[in-house]
Amino acid sequence: MLAEKLYNAHHQIQKPKILVIGDLMLDHYILGNASRLSPEAPVPIVNVKKENKIIGGAANVASNLIDLGAQVSLAGVTGQDSFGEEIKAILRTKNIDTRLILTDQSRPTTVKTRVIASTHQIVRIDHEETHDIPEALEKDFLNALYAHIEASDIIILSDYNKGLLTKSLCLDIIDYCNKLQKRVIVDPKGLDYTKYKGSFIIKPNRKELAEAAKTDKIHSPQELVKAAEVIFNTTQAAYLIVTLSEGGIAIITPDDHQILPVMATEVYDVTGAGDTVIATLAYCLTLGMTVEEACHVANYAASIVIKHIGSATTTVDEIIAAIKTNN
Repeated sequence: MLAEKLYNAHHQIQKPKILVIGDLMLDHYILGNASRLSPEAPVPIVNVKKENKIIGGAANVASNLIDLGAQVSLAGVTGQDSFGEEIKAILRTKNIDTRLILTDQSRPTTVKTRVIASTHQIVRIDHEETHDIPEALEKDFLNALYAHIEASDIIILSDYNKGLLTKSLCLDIIDYCNKLQKRVIVDPKGLDYTKYKGSFIIKPNRKELAEAAKTDKIHSPQELVKAAEVIFNTTQAAYLIVTLSEGGIAIITPDDHQILPVMATEVYDVTGAGDTVIATLAYCLTLGMTVEEACHVANYAASIVIKHIGSATTTVDEIIAAIKTNN
């Protein structure tokens, strides 16, 4: 039934319009082999065979949505540098609207360089500044968003805690969306979830939820629900969707909860899996699916992308095949 409903909705309605707002980054992969140690220091020498540059953060959410079949606008900031131009160039090849990507001269574009020998990550090198965007830029950014919010079916806040989604900006965006009865889905970061007050769905992972609720590690469904209560009290969100790694996905409301078992049989890299989950949730909700149905579909989508190295995406056809195979 789920596969059939997804197929029919995907093929019978106009492509949904989804606005993604969040931190942009470039994931730089240096791939090679390491068979000896350096004579200069006790570190491996990596003989580089290939380099890849992939859009990450909110840009990866947008990429996931495009591959699912949505029309996507992406709002964020980059530095005034070649890496920012690379991100926009990659986005344009995927037909993602980049008119809402502004330049912040006070920071570089966030770049995460991962050096991988065979299948082992040797080191990660980050270039970034995470201070809040300047007040004047925040005002310009918000003014540019209004028309796109009005034209969108659903809005995603993809927060990587890199300085774009300040508390004031988040609250202004959510307030405007609620006035227009537009649902907001948040992928959160940090400890202050009051910045997401009024959102429809907040999607932390288990560790993020425990930290935001100021509790010890979450081991049981009871501890999960107790931590969720703290977030509901401060945000008035309708749903918490909590990714539990090998434990699956939890769907929690102020009155109920259920846990969907993990669907993955092989795990190579969980990088970007959260981006896939939130993109799939948003896409399925715009198709008219319930939150529970959307979570089931997102669970299958995550099981597909974690079989790949690096941030990956999937398609509705691949998800349908995975559902049918499991059934």
